[in-house]
Amino acid sequence: MSDPVEVPSRRTLGPAFDLLAVYDPPDGFFFERAGHGVAGRGTFARIEIPAGDDLVGRAVVAVRKTFASARIDGDSPPIAVGALPFGATRDGLLTVPAHVVRRGTDDITRETLVGSGDGSAPMPFDRLSGDSAPHAAFAEMQVTAVPPRESYASAVDAALDRLRNGGLDKVVLARTMEVDAGRALDPRRLVHRLRAVDPDCFAFAAPTGTGSVLVGASPELLVSRYGSEVRANPLAGSAPRAGDPDEDRANAEALGSSAKDRQEHAIVVEAVFAALHPLCTELHHDADPVLLPTANVWHLSTRFRGRLREPAPSALELAAALHPTPAVAGTPTPSALEVIAALEPFDRGCYAGPVGWVGADGDGEWALALRCAELAGERATLFAGAGIVPDSDPALELDETERKFRAFLDSLRWG
Repeated sequence: MSDPVEVPSRRTLGPAFDLLAVYDPPDGFFFERAGHGVAGRGTFARIEIPAGDDLVGRAVVAVRKTFASARIDGDSPPIAVGALPFGATRDGLLTVPAHVVRRGTDDITRETLVGSGDGSAPMPFDRLSGDSAPHAAFAEMQVTAVPPRESYASAVDAALDRLRNGGLDKVVLARTMEVDAGRALDPRRLVHRLRAVDPDCFAFAAPTGTGSVLVGASPELLVSRYGSEVRANPLAGSAPRAGDPDEDRANAEALGSSAKDRQEHAIVVEAVFAALHPLCTELHHDADPVLLPTANVWHLSTRFRGRLREPAPSALELAAALHPTPAVAGTPTPSALEVIAALEPFDRGCYAGPVGWVGADGDGEWALALRCAELAGERATLFAGAGIVPDSDPALELDETERKFRAFLDSLRWG
């Protein structure tokens, strides 16, 4: 992209418009929670960030340069969207979609065509029917755990040795599950199902830059910025949901009183406060963790809300200041990352990295890419992790990841 390009073409769509109708895999983007979000198709600009340290920080610079080459329409500035890698081993990719539909908290749905001053019509929308039946459950031979269950439990034991010997307070260890579906997987149908199961999660689909599509439904807001207001909602500590109401409530109450889970959660809250406080004129958060229900898991949740100092950092700059939080890495961060590199026999890719969008005006929203999978043709790589602290039980941490996998495998039958 060389010459400045206007961002002039804009219209308002009806309140019942489904953002998923805009999403066109594999290069499109979808990000929605409770009916609000962003969907894009077509590519006005690719923003490639080479692998290496501080990738999210370098993405801030690359996005700023891209926006600087476009004339910004004050009512509808262009946005950059995508999923960024967790670590330093993979290139990052963000895009500025050519065709964007966004619904904000004002419930107005706005369509923008970027770089189409000639008045050309947008691509027709493809509404997705939700009446298709699920495929059969995956057979055992179609699913391979990496690492195997026993190896993951051993990795948790090794992490506990590090925790108990000092120098490490928490580490998050993840597993993957490789699925050979025996059919072409459909990102649109999968994200449609994930959104239906838990509409209060961030349902997302984004290209990874490696030919695969990252699809998931995350309960965790990393950070959002609208004007001078900043919000974050870290989660840590979990318990299973149950079909029986009494058992479900007992699980929630046990989580709320668990010293182990409250310790794990406090570590994350302290880190988020430390990162955001210097950037704010005021910053508030829940005095005690709140119990947050999702479709399959109870979480301990703390909600942050603050006012940013001027000049206010963009949503992506805020994501760079926070990532990786102890919710997905551990603390101290350098020690936790060393343990992850030593004990996880796979590359996380975009799992547990930021996924979302930022506008040329600095507003935006980034979630953590959790409860997700990379889809490539007939294959899917699922990810799940657990936070390990000194009081962790390897068997219970293994069970937590198993529950997360089972829930996602069920949704993948619709993909």
